[in-house]
Amino acid sequence: MEGSPIDIVIFAPLAPILGVLLFWFIQLAFIESEKYFLDKIRPRHEPLCRFTNFLGVLFQTICHALGYTVTKSGISDFYISVNYGRVAPKKEKKGIFEWISNVFLFIGPFFIPACLLLLFLFFLMPGGFEITTPAQLIDWKYTFAGQINTFGTSLYAFSQGFFSFLFNIDLLHPAHFGFMFLMIFLGMGMRPSYIGEKKQEKVDMIYDLRNIWHLIAHKPLYLILLFLMSYVFFYISLFLDQNWYVALFSIFGWLSIISITSILIANMILLLIKTTDEIPSYWKLIPYITIPVSYILIRLLFFYFPVDFTNSASLLATILCTGLVTFLLLKYKADKFKTRIHIKLFKKKDKDEKDE
Repeated sequence: MEGSPIDIVIFAPLAPILGVLLFWFIQLAFIESEKYFLDKIRPRHEPLCRFTNFLGVLFQTICHALGYTVTKSGISDFYISVNYGRVAPKKEKKGIFEWISNVFLFIGPFFIPACLLLLFLFFLMPGGFEITTPAQLIDWKYTFAGQINTFGTSLYAFSQGFFSFLFNIDLLHPAHFGFMFLMIFLGMGMRPSYIGEKKQEKVDMIYDLRNIWHLIAHKPLYLILLFLMSYVFFYISLFLDQNWYVALFSIFGWLSIISITSILIANMILLLIKTTDEIPSYWKLIPYITIPVSYILIRLLFFYFPVDFTNSASLLATILCTGLVTFLLLKYKADKFKTRIHIKLFKKKDKDEKDE
């Protein structure tokens, strides 16, 4: 085993932790981008924004209830609305049990909902779940560099398999369609955009970080104990010469990748909604109709004239068709619509000036 004792004993266990924190902050940044799009479409699509807020509150409340279940506090009351969620335990437990419940409440929504999609992927995705150390670092695998490389390699393998699955997804397959449907739900409801029934307080990145900081500052000893437990787990993995430690944190990395991708897909949908708002009347519905119609027609075409990469080609052709239809509608319908508005405003201005 190569590497200095200080590197192995002190710094190596930090590598996967820092990797997870990095991906988690990227996830937070993507959540902020989604909330930006929601704010842009809110004036015209308040029901949709309220629904996404309900999904966020739902995931958050379920995570809190799961925290009470794990700590064996029980659940006496479970309430959820579009704006607010509340869970009351049967037994009021303090100390470490209360702290764990709050961890589920404040941090759980970033990872726990994605677990459902990860379980789906175990059955739908053929590979990508390997935890291997690069051959050139096999003698250094328990150093900081070895741990961070093993973590990065596992995330790369998972990402390669995951995106390959997405690019070749068969939307006519019930399981694949169900996975995509759940993925959109997860992306739309990763976090609520506001809370409270009367006073609607904005939920943003600062709000989440402030809650997590209060959680840490309130009981710093528990965080220290958690770090010590992770170090002990690393030493056990080192003693048994297993990749258990980095495998645990790799799973958290996989969950972040799933969540980031879900939010990215949700952002694409929100961008389409924002764009079609500029198209007048019923014409704005045509891009949404184009998506299923073009996909089915292209799949039928490839059924009679088979080609390689049928699923990915169908998906790409559907995206291009939808983009082209949206562009043409914006060019030939939205401009005319705006011109008519400008003409009406100009005529009204002239009439007002004549009246004066």
